[in-house]
Amino acid sequence: MIDTSTIVLLVVVALAILIVIRAIAIVPQQHAWVVERLGKFDRVLSPGAGFVIPFIERVSYKHSLKEIPLDVPSQVCITRDNTQLQVDGVLYFQVTDPMRASYGSSNYISAITQLAQTTLRSVIGKMELDRTFEERDSINSNIVSSLDEAALNWGVKVLRYEIKDLTPPNEILRSMQAQITAEREKRALIAASEGRRQEQINIATGEREAAIARSEGEKQAQINQAQGEAAAVLAIAEATAKAITQVADAVRQPGGMEAVNLKVAERYVEAFGNVAKEGNTLILPANLADVGGMIASAMTIVKSTRNS
Repeated sequence: MIDTSTIVLLVVVALAILIVIRAIAIVPQQHAWVVERLGKFDRVLSPGAGFVIPFIERVSYKHSLKEIPLDVPSQVCITRDNTQLQVDGVLYFQVTDPMRASYGSSNYISAITQLAQTTLRSVIGKMELDRTFEERDSINSNIVSSLDEAALNWGVKVLRYEIKDLTPPNEILRSMQAQITAEREKRALIAASEGRRQEQINIATGEREAAIARSEGEKQAQINQAQGEAAAVLAIAEATAKAITQVADAVRQPGGMEAVNLKVAERYVEAFGNVAKEGNTLILPANLADVGGMIASAMTIVKSTRNS
């Protein structure tokens, strides 16, 4: 049988082992444990091995120092233009002061959640419906700024807030879809009208350039014709002058006057014969002897021209 001393020894050893176990506190990485001594805050144990005085000190709170995502429950927000929006989001925070996180609030997670919801309603209420879809980044930054300022007393750092979904009522969704459809049809009509306008401009420009080209061609043709006629007239004049010069030179030669007399007489007789052929009435000079006088008169003119 085991005597009483042995039993006492075993009890003492068991109590010693229990005290040692309770005196050693192994804190995991990225965690912080808050130690109270006789019900009052004493210190914060950092990651690693720590010691706690049994029955006098105890670990009251254990906090994770990691970044924690927190779903903010969906809620109805009213915009500035009195439109209801179903909004939900996710909040990211981190415990930075374990002592304040333990004693600053009875439940800092609930406090952050409630504050995020009220701040979101306030921010959404200052915006119109269209702006809420366009300025998500602004909404997120405003919420983070408001939360971070209040969360300092809770030993918590709010890192960021992200809106997961903005859901307007079905009637608003249908009207927005109709507005988008109308806007797309408007852009299509504008594009078609711009195309027709550009087509008309191109046609008008082509016709104008064609008319200019035709007028330039006609102008050049008239210039060429005028130059050709002028050259022809000049050539005829030069030929006539040359012929007259040659005739004058021939008259000055010996026998030239006799040739002129003969030529004048031939022309006179030829003209008289043509008059007889062309009409039914024959007109004769009163005195046929005047033919020689007429030839003499013509020769007198030729001589006077020669002498001059």
